[in-house]
Order: sequence, then structure tokens, then C-alpha cells
Amino acid sequence: MSKHYDLISIGAGSGGLSAAERGAQYGKKCAIIESSKVGGTCVNIGCVPKKVMWNAANLAHGMADARDYGFDVTNNGLNWSKLIEQREGYISGITNWYGNYLSDSNIDYINGKARFVNATTIEVNGELYTADHIVVAPGGYPITPDIPGAELGMTSDGFFALKEQPKHITIVGSGYIAVELAGLMSSLGSQVTLLIRKGHVLGQMDSILTGTLAKVIQDDPNIVLLSTTEVESVEKNEQGQLTLHCTNNQQVNNVDALVWAIGRAPNTADLNLEAAGVEMDSRGYIPSNEYEETNVKGIYSLGDANGKAFLTPVAIAAARRLSDRLFNNMKDRKLDYSLIPTVVFSHPPIATIGLTETEARKSHGDAVKIYSTSFTPMTHAFTEHKAPTAMKLVCIGAQEKIIGCHIIGPGVDEMMQGFAVAIKMGATKADFDNTIAIHPCSAEELVTMR
Repeated sequence: MSKHYDLISIGAGSGGLSAAERGAQYGKKCAIIESSKVGGTCVNIGCVPKKVMWNAANLAHGMADARDYGFDVTNNGLNWSKLIEQREGYISGITNWYGNYLSDSNIDYINGKARFVNATTIEVNGELYTADHIVVAPGGYPITPDIPGAELGMTSDGFFALKEQPKHITIVGSGYIAVELAGLMSSLGSQVTLLIRKGHVLGQMDSILTGTLAKVIQDDPNIVLLSTTEVESVEKNEQGQLTLHCTNNQQVNNVDALVWAIGRAPNTADLNLEAAGVEMDSRGYIPSNEYEETNVKGIYSLGDANGKAFLTPVAIAAARRLSDRLFNNMKDRKLDYSLIPTVVFSHPPIATIGLTETEARKSHGDAVKIYSTSFTPMTHAFTEHKAPTAMKLVCIGAQEKIIGCHIIGPGVDEMMQGFAVAIKMGATKADFDNTIAIHPCSAEELVTMR
């Protein structure tokens, strides 16, 4: 005998939780199936713990800057155990809240691995559950390379399980996770080796961002950057330290912790999607249309599972709009995937929205007009540690509509949200110019650029 729901979410991450939550608000009977922890990657081993660590790294910079302002400050080092204890306590508060909230909202929480029996039936722990609508939002997992000794390293999951701060950490990768971990570990006092397969970090981002961050990394005394380098094998010595054998006869020695940050894959392989007739691509992603519908009626894919945009707020927004459409007669309700703002919590942070200059020129040619600036923010006018700021607006047409905004520097993570609203609404360079600047602050440069 099966139990029936209006909606079942597979995955208790951002997308699955949001779809069920919004459905329950409309009086629908909803359930969430999760094989790990409520909150998914973001809460447990992603955005939340990463931001806690980033905040700690910022405080380390702040103590150094305070001395240059005249304060008598001594940094006696980080109590790693206390930081981790505080971080995990904060996360537990979130997950405990979720447990109570789901119960109070009459959303059933089913712990176990979901497998499709057919297009309307899910099996978990030997029990059957059916639903009119099934949301597939199982998230993703970090991948490791297929090389000898790869198991001696860890992924970002393992990084957030470290009980002691490594003196020498090597990070392999050039994307968000790699540069974020490299920056925060350097700031917290570890020696960092960053290995990247190509010649630059964050290769898909605008050149003003990648160039500025690369210079910061190269100038950081705690970071060694090895570009156009790949790891071929890993060995462990009797003291427990690792040796990395790399291309070009390079070798990285005395590594206390090795982190693979080379990409992620969707958690779809064990769902038995074939039984429901749901199509996947060669990488395991479940394609979905503009309404998040898969090729099977009543089954939807969200978040990391559909491969559209790997961001927590995107999964939340898409899920809420899906339930609005299914249960509140909003027949055209869907997420617009254009102009999505995002932040990389590097040191300094990066914030970006819209097309890069290269992308814009490919699409719009000579209609593109670029405005850019770079400077040392006032905060660092006389500090030894310098955090640069650089900004670029990508505009098109006679009205100079802003289709891209790319900024790096202290505070840009908070700065972008408000500017993203304006750009999403179709702001032009004239609109920015007509906005009175707030002085003195870095953000004013975005409305005074010439």
C-alpha cells in the first residue's frame, strides 16, 4: 500500500525544500525525501560553512589593517577547533530549525534513498510513495580525478571535516571553490599551493576580474600558483605528508592536505530514472524546459540536477515559481535565467552579473561600449595589505543599456544586490549617471564612471 502526495521532492536541499514549502503554503500535501542531511550542500558543506570561514579570514586581515590605523593589536593565531565548533553549532541551529519547520508545516520528511518505480511512484526503504508531481532536486557531488593516489586527497566535503588546520594545503582547481579555499586558508595562515590546469583562474568570468584576482594571488606570500599544471599521481610518506607528481616534471612536497576542486556532478545515477522514462544527458544531468519540466509529464528537475545554474538562490527561485504555477493558477510563472547575479567569496570578493565583455562583443559587435575603473579603496589607502578594487560596466546600443557589471574588491559582495535590481529592470548608463553618488565609498564609482 502506497502513500499519496500532491508533491514529492527528492532532495532536501534548496530546491527540494522550497518546492515543498511553497506547495504546503497552498494547502497541498507534500513530502521531502533525503538520503543525507536536511539543508543539502549549501547549508552543511557549502555556502554556509564557507562563508563562516571567509568571515574568519576577513577578521585576520582586519587585525593586520588595525595596526596600520594605530591600534595596538596582536594576532596570536587562530584557534581552529573553536572556529569549527562555532561553525558547526551555527549549522546545527539551521538544520534543527528546518526539522521543526517541516513538521509544523505538515511536510513529511522521509530519510532514505529514493528510487523511481515508475513515473508516479517512488520507493524508499522498501516503502512506496506516489505523487501527482515529483521534483527531482538531489543536488550534486564533487568529483575526483582518475589518477594513482587520488584517494589520498579530499574534496570540499572533506575540507569541511578537517579537525586541525593544515600547515601546507594544496588545492587543485581554478573555479569558485578553489580560489575561495585558497584565499581563506592563506588569510588564516596556512601555506597554500594552487594548481590550475590552464593559464588562469575563473576562466569563464570577465577579464577585469580574472586579471585582478590573478595579480592578488601572485602577490600573496602564502600562495604558490602553479599554472598549466596537472597532477599525475599522489604518494604519502611515513610522516603522513603527501607528494604530488605533476606534469612538466614538477613536484609538490610536504603537503598536509590535498583538496580536489575540479568540478561537480549531479546526484542522479542511483535514482533509477529509467523506470520513469526520464531522459538524462551524457553527464547525468536531467534536461528541463523553461518551466522545469522533464520529458515526462509530472516530473521536474531543479538546481544542480538540471545543469542550468549552480547557485542556491536560483534553485530556490525556480522551485517557488514551479509550485506557484502548479498550485496557485499562475500558468506562466517561471524563472528568467538571464542576468543572474553571483558572488565569488575570494579575497577580495568578486560580484558579477550579465555578459562579459568578450561575450557581449560576440553577440553585439561594435554596439558594445565599455566603462571601467580600478583603484585602491580608501580603507587601504595607508595599510600594508592592499586589496584592489576594479569595476566594469558592459553597455550596448545608443541608450547604453547595461548588460553586464563586473566588480572585485572589498564590499562588492554586498554592493551587487542593489545594482542587480536596477540592471534586471533594464537600467542604462544614463540611469546610473543620474543617481547621486554616496561619498566616500567604493560603490559610488559605479555611478560616476567616465
